Amino acid sequence: MKSRMWKQQDPLSLVLRVLVVGFATLTFAILLLIIGYILFRGIPHLKGSLWSPVYTTKNVSLLPALINTILITVLSLVIAVPLGIATAIYLAEYAKSGSRLVRIVRAAAQTLAGFPSIVYGLFGLLFFVTSLGWGYSLLSGAFTLAIMILPLIIRTSEEALHSVPLTYREGSFALGAGKLSTVFLIVLPSAGPGILAGVILGIGRILGETAALIYTAGTVPQIPRNLLSSGRTLAVHLYALSSEGLYTSEANATAVVLLALTAGINWFSAVLARRVTRI
Repeated sequence: MKSRMWKQQDPLSLVLRVLVVGFATLTFAILLLIIGYILFRGIPHLKGSLWSPVYTTKNVSLLPALINTILITVLSLVIAVPLGIATAIYLAEYAKSGSRLVRIVRAAAQTLAGFPSIVYGLFGLLFFVTSLGWGYSLLSGAFTLAIMILPLIIRTSEEALHSVPLTYREGSFALGAGKLSTVFLIVLPSAGPGILAGVILGIGRILGETAALIYTAGTVPQIPRNLLSSGRTLAVHLYALSSEGLYTSEANATAVVLLALTAGINWFSAVLARRVTRI
């Protein structure tokens, strides 16, 4: 039956189908190749000395960088996510559609989303590090990254709110609920998976960022004493090791840990999204 349908298809449709399947297969194969290459080069070099709480030139520990990565990711999300979601709620639910303010905010978000990360790093260096006097610290890096992912969270959250059917709002209003209750009890939970997808994309950008953090958080390979202490993340740690050319094996092992951390966050986010959808 399938072979008959395949033969009866229009030639152009058949060509497009072959191209789509081919490109999808190629993309999946490239992804597997990259993951396999990282695991093949890095797993043999994972050793106990890499998990020492103190970095030295002998053990080249990645544990301080891992802790710094978790700290700066959490702090950036604490800053960016409430601001981004609040802005999206205002644009989607309260602001007049097509107003000048909405156009300005959207244009600014789209422009900021296209800036290279080095620009954010230089801004963070001039403003947070120098003007505010925070120095090279996790706080400077977190605020810089929060500004970097803010446009992404705003746009994805706004699109997620717009995707919620209008009947949800009308039904809530018909039952006597107010605007604020409708937004936070009906619309926002329904848009949860879409908002969470934007947060996941923001986390991915944080985990892979190097340029902005070199200029703001610094490259000190130690566990910070407080938020005003300097510290390098896993991506910066990987860049530093590979650029020095002396710790190639340790750099490959760090890549495996960074890949595992990213995969773990994505898995946790997917599970959380399914639970939010069920609720």
